[in-house]
Amino acid sequence: MLKVAIRRVSPDGSLPRLVPVVDGRLPPGFAAAAQAAGFRGECGQVFEPASAPRTILLGLGGQRRRRDVQEAGAKAAAHAAAIPHLVLEAGEALTAEESAWLAAGMALRAWRFDLYRTRDIPAALRRLTIVTARREATEAAWEHESASVRGCLFARELVAEPANHLTTRSFARRLEALAEFGIHVDVLGRKRLTRAGFGALLAVGQGSETPPRLAVLRWRGSFDAPPVAFVGKGIVFDTGGISIKPAQGMETMRADMAGAAACAGAMLALALRRSPAPAVAVLALAENATGAESYRPSDVIRTLSGRTVEVVDTDAEGRLVLADALHHAASRFRPRAMLDLATLTGSIVTALGHHRAGLFGNDAALMAACAAAGEEVGEPLWPMPIGESHREDLRSDIADLRQCVPSARGEGGWAGRFIPDACHAAAFLREFAGDTPWVHLDIAGVDTAEKAHALGPAGPTGFGVRLLDALVAARFEEADHHAPLAPPSPAV
Repeated sequence: MLKVAIRRVSPDGSLPRLVPVVDGRLPPGFAAAAQAAGFRGECGQVFEPASAPRTILLGLGGQRRRRDVQEAGAKAAAHAAAIPHLVLEAGEALTAEESAWLAAGMALRAWRFDLYRTRDIPAALRRLTIVTARREATEAAWEHESASVRGCLFARELVAEPANHLTTRSFARRLEALAEFGIHVDVLGRKRLTRAGFGALLAVGQGSETPPRLAVLRWRGSFDAPPVAFVGKGIVFDTGGISIKPAQGMETMRADMAGAAACAGAMLALALRRSPAPAVAVLALAENATGAESYRPSDVIRTLSGRTVEVVDTDAEGRLVLADALHHAASRFRPRAMLDLATLTGSIVTALGHHRAGLFGNDAALMAACAAAGEEVGEPLWPMPIGESHREDLRSDIADLRQCVPSARGEGGWAGRFIPDACHAAAFLREFAGDTPWVHLDIAGVDTAEKAHALGPAGPTGFGVRLLDALVAARFEEADHHAPLAPPSPAV
């Protein structure tokens, strides 16, 4: 992550500097060059005139929102990508919050994943020094803002890992390391999952050499209230199982655990900024592999809830592992609200492309709050329906319900492309959410980016981390009373 230091004076006058232009007010000596280049200081405009020391002008416009300033910072970081150490001359022009927002955008854009590179590593922006008259206030603002940045980058790093390095076991170990930040982590292995009855999670993972895990992360907060629950799909690699995927594009399936990564990153963000809100994350980790033990289409499995499910397509495994995780979160923790994140369906990409995630749920107020949080941080959502006909389509002749509609994989030819599989998946998941206020975010299509975007380079986006953090901050950090914390109930 970009190293950020905050000073009252510049550490070195010869270092390249970034000068914010607020309300069109240019620093002395640059007016003619800016006018010639058409630089007016609009938010996100970047201009580098010939000067010594090297100077980059960054337009911030007039009215400045958090998201706009962060995206402007990201553009500055992209422009300064090969500068190892940059000085942001905030002075008195920026508030403490604006300086922190700018640094956050720069950190998100400057992130790189070079762990497995051994040569030809390009130069990158590594350090940012903020020179400001508001040092103490800026340090406090950055400490708060950097929490969601670190959580987002943690999620990106997990998603970037190849599946031969991020197995279910190593994923669980990475999560256990979060105990350093005050997060309690409990990992259920195959024996505990079997005893408890996690039939769906076990079925999906039974064809892999590395068995499934259920990771439960708890942040206690500072007041006595039911937690907000995050539930994440953590398929470390998805071959499709016996309903195997085409070879073309299968390499992207290392990112099929982006939902679980986002939930873990959000928990880290809450811990780093010491959120008062109690929270829990339930992450279903498995590899959907092919093998002699793989589950099959037509199998009937018994989920943790006791409901039986007819398997139609082993490549629709995400809704199965989420079914067990949702039921566990709802019944074990009785949360105030429950949100699941998953790279669940190609159908949602057909509907929304790579611009927005699908938003489903059973609580209008919670859905609206999620949408507002997404707009604030630049992780936009779009509401999608769960109709009675979608649930009706899941009726099974031999089990309580079937996992999906057969023609979702194209058995119906041309017409199969128009099956609303994202809505069917949401209808399926709703059966396991119970009466808990619940939202489902289908993040397929936004979990990774093929090219650089507003707040990051090409690759994993960390979508969902900052959204969840903003949602908790806006909606869940107050309680009706602050009674002493009750001891946790016994673990499974």
